Amino acid sequence: MKTDDTAKFIIEFIKRVRLERKFEELGTILEVGDGIVKVGGLPNAMLGEMLEFPDNKFGLALNLDKEEIGAVLLGETGHLEAGDVVRSTGKILQVPVGEELLGRVVNPLGFYLDEKGPIRTSNFRPVESKAPEIIDRMSVNQPLQTGILSIDSMIPIGRGQRELIIGDRDTGKSSIVLDTLINQREKNIYCIYVSIGQKASSVAEIIKELQDNLAMEKTIVVSSPASDPVSLQFLAPYAGCAMGEYFMYNGEDALIIYDDLSKHAVAYRELSLLLGKPPGREAYPGDIFYIHSRLLERAAKLSEEKGGGSLTAIPIVETQEGDVTTFIPTNIISISDGQIYLNADLFYEGIRPAIDVGISVSRVGGSAQIPAMKKVAGKLRLHLAQYRELEAFTQFGVELDLTTKKRIEEGKRLVEILKQKPLSLIPVEDQVVILYVAVNGYLDDIDISEVKSFTKKLLVFMKENFNDIFREIREGGDLTFDLETKLNEVITKFKSTNETENT
Repeated sequence: MKTDDTAKFIIEFIKRVRLERKFEELGTILEVGDGIVKVGGLPNAMLGEMLEFPDNKFGLALNLDKEEIGAVLLGETGHLEAGDVVRSTGKILQVPVGEELLGRVVNPLGFYLDEKGPIRTSNFRPVESKAPEIIDRMSVNQPLQTGILSIDSMIPIGRGQRELIIGDRDTGKSSIVLDTLINQREKNIYCIYVSIGQKASSVAEIIKELQDNLAMEKTIVVSSPASDPVSLQFLAPYAGCAMGEYFMYNGEDALIIYDDLSKHAVAYRELSLLLGKPPGREAYPGDIFYIHSRLLERAAKLSEEKGGGSLTAIPIVETQEGDVTTFIPTNIISISDGQIYLNADLFYEGIRPAIDVGISVSRVGGSAQIPAMKKVAGKLRLHLAQYRELEAFTQFGVELDLTTKKRIEEGKRLVEILKQKPLSLIPVEDQVVILYVAVNGYLDDIDISEVKSFTKKLLVFMKENFNDIFREIREGGDLTFDLETKLNEVITKFKSTNETENT
């Protein structure tokens, strides 16, 4: 090739090459300590953006001031010091999502904590995302059954609902949650259990129960124990919610448990104080309500146009001496669609689950029940509330009329029927039959100590001889006139047979 031709070739090549300028925002560490880094520079950083520090460490921008950025490190501080360079990534924190996470235990960043090795998934979702618009939602109309008679009958939970469980320490909150998770094992509902600031041994016990009861295969456990930095404890519920949203936006139903948001609030308070945010009531920052509202609002029942998926949220809040009027409980009660309140006095009386019917409520109500359950449970709540009021009068030795005595005796039998041991789940068709017997006077002549035994024998008798009744309730969902007539005949027949055997 001649010299002139070579020169022309080089000139043409240079013209074809497009040089792109690459801009990179750099800042510097001003101060570091207690897992908090204050950064100078980075004027275009976003709230929730990932910042890259030396030694391949990352942090999350949580406080955007005019002069500096407050970031929390996602891990240990290591050898970071003032003057080190900080890079803006332009990316919001994401976590792995998808069916590959089912049966796994992960931390809030999506790294595995079990012994099954790395998680292979190509699906990721941002930890923070916008809640579905009102126009994209539909009203809750499908039940999410817990297998717990007192909840499914009086405080029903629907798919897409936000139902709070609240009560003192050691009153059975985690037991209710565990039963609810296990009850979904044969249903098309994926579960996410988020543990925030709990003891590692407590989380291990729950995982073992899920495994023993064959429920772990459809469950993702996001664990951030008390030994984790508060930054990870703060991120845990948002990461779990992102994993649940994957199923919701793919037209599936998912259930997420936040255990518990009291510890989450404490973790955020500690972060905020370290970041220098001004403290408010009980030293919590001013945006403490917003961190929980933006989390719980992401639970929804999507419209058919958006796939019809749902994400049901059950947050847990711990109270002190039964006081539900403190700051965090009142905040979350106002965000949620109802609450299940566990009373310590009832718990110690042996009434378990220790649900206080008086202040427990589901704002979805009968929309989250099958028609058969709605029929038999309609008067149950009222009868129990009346029983509690009348029972208080008996303590004063007041002379009671026959009607009042009868109502008190009915109430005692209802209380006995609703007692349920942990892990003794009751299918919805069994629940309907049990409540039908209780509210229609079939237990009036049965001794209170024999009530549970009577209903168990009845269920066995019916399954052996009249199993079609259960199938009709399960498949049809309604208690028709003909089915009700048949049920009355069967119960009457069993009672006469049972009485003959006893004599």
